[in-house]
Amino acid sequence: MTMMEFLYFPEDKSEYLPAVISLIIFFIGATVTMYLIYKHSKKEAKRVDEEYASRISAPYPKEEEKYD
Repeated sequence: MTMMEFLYFPEDKSEYLPAVISLIIFFIGATVTMYLIYKHSKKEAKRVDEEYASRISAPYPKEEEKYD
């Protein structure tokens, strides 16, 4: 029984082309996905800041006012 080589390096370098094309497609897809997540995160952070701005900037009640 003959063992196959673990790594296969083709003599014809055109066999690398489909792998390179797929790598480029997945890289572009991952980049677009990360951009959309970043954009959505910024929009969500802005919405939360606007919604809770009054609560964040309000001073804490004094000890006497808490129990009145």
